[in-house]
Amino acid sequence: MAEPIIQVEDLYKSYGAVEAVRGVSFVVNEGEVFGLLGPNGAGKTSTVEILEGMRTPDRGTVRVCGLDPERSGSDFKQTIGAVLQSTALPDKLKVKEALDLFASFYRDRASTDGLLKRFQLEEKRDAFYKELSGGQKQRLALAMALVNNPKVVFLDEPTAGLDPQVRREIYDIIEELRREKKTVLLTTHYIEEAERLCDRVAIVDHGKIIKTGTPRELKQSSAGTTRIEVRLARPATEAALRGLDGVSDFRTMGDVYVLYASRAPQAIVSLVKHLEADNNELQTMEMYSPSLEDVFIELTGRRLRE
Repeated sequence: MAEPIIQVEDLYKSYGAVEAVRGVSFVVNEGEVFGLLGPNGAGKTSTVEILEGMRTPDRGTVRVCGLDPERSGSDFKQTIGAVLQSTALPDKLKVKEALDLFASFYRDRASTDGLLKRFQLEEKRDAFYKELSGGQKQRLALAMALVNNPKVVFLDEPTAGLDPQVRREIYDIIEELRREKKTVLLTTHYIEEAERLCDRVAIVDHGKIIKTGTPRELKQSSAGTTRIEVRLARPATEAALRGLDGVSDFRTMGDVYVLYASRAPQAIVSLVKHLEADNNELQTMEMYSPSLEDVFIELTGRRLRE
């Protein structure tokens, strides 16, 4: 069996008293789109920056393409491409000039004219960077990340802050990289992004990986569980709702009571009977099949974007 193209073992990184990464371990196979899914501050960016050779770990072992990012110098930089959380270029640098400049840093170079066409930037080739829209700037960042035909591409929150239409355009590009069997490691706090793009996902919270698997495997860990969200006319006690027939778990999210039901019909009947006996009323009720959001809530007790 081929050795993983990315290997991370027992990785730690602190900033003063803040432990950003606490014993993270995972592997990424060649040609895989692997996602680190978690809220802001979970340790995703610190992990990726160590993999890119931008930060030094406190301890742990990291290998990308068989190389140590910290010690392999130019050879390592030739093998990877990266899109950081924010890309800033000189305002009066033209799009084609930016691509040509980045291409000059590498031994193996993709056609910059080909990249302009691929990323729908041909009409902007002579435009200044400051004249580009947010989506165009992100497409240019992706083009620059691929200018050296990298074996591994790191994408740190590649669609953060973009409007839905531009986000879908970036999704199409990443799905194209997946079809080309390009190895991609991306970080995200968007549930739909992880479900749509990733072959496997590691759920990250407070600097630790809580669970890893394909999106389907992770959702199947909640298989048979229906999420029922209800609003009531008057507050109800946790003990009463948690003790309803068919309810396996319970959360409160603001004024919403969230019931996780292993037997949804029984849970609903039991809820209605309880409300009638308590002289309470059901205002709204919504039911959902398991999602990665549910997996995250079950594992951490909170929503991904809290």
